[in-house]
Amino acid sequence: MKFSPRYLPFVAAMALVVVAANILVQFPVQGQLGPLALADILTWGAFAYPIAFLVTDLANRRYGPRMARRVVFVGFMVAVVCSIVVPPLLFQYGLIEFETASDRLVRIAMASGSAFLSAQLLDVTVFNWLRRQSWWRAPIFGTLAGSVIDTAIFFTIAFAAAFAFAGPGDDFALQTAPLMGVLPFEASRWVSWALGDMGMKLVIAVVALIPYRLIAARWSQPAVAV
Repeated sequence: MKFSPRYLPFVAAMALVVVAANILVQFPVQGQLGPLALADILTWGAFAYPIAFLVTDLANRRYGPRMARRVVFVGFMVAVVCSIVVPPLLFQYGLIEFETASDRLVRIAMASGSAFLSAQLLDVTVFNWLRRQSWWRAPIFGTLAGSVIDTAIFFTIAFAAAFAFAGPGDDFALQTAPLMGVLPFEASRWVSWALGDMGMKLVIAVVALIPYRLIAARWSQPAVAV
């Protein structure tokens, strides 16, 4: 399949989503949900990143898995670059308070790139398996599978002590605290961050079925699976 300008909207959308997510992940969500302090478990990036699955699924629906994988690889390259470039820029312009060491940025980039590539390619595969079933099965199951893998890989590589060989850890993330900030047993803070991130991805996976249905319904002849 040769590259065509008609693929550019998907490529541009993926790049935009990844850039936005890498910026927004630097900012915790302020507010309370009952006893739960949202800033303890969520950043605004958790709202933006899942849209990448919507872009991948629409590309897959319209042009097939081969083209969807190309969109994923664009997103992968943007994710790695943004993980290294965005935090220093935000610190330089006074938008975040703490500067991240360069070797820590490398570890985050490894986590981000590995998680993004694994999750999105899994989404493409699951979507293609289910594309001829009910319209909602392929996007929802592909996104759910990808979201679980993305969360597990990113937070484990980025924060778990077992991956200290990948670069310096985050002492605050490794500190123990009540799970989700409210439960009566303790775990490393990054575990609560992962659970909060996963929960938001699941919510957005369901909500994203609405734009998926509205957009995909306009395509009378989607590409045949290859």
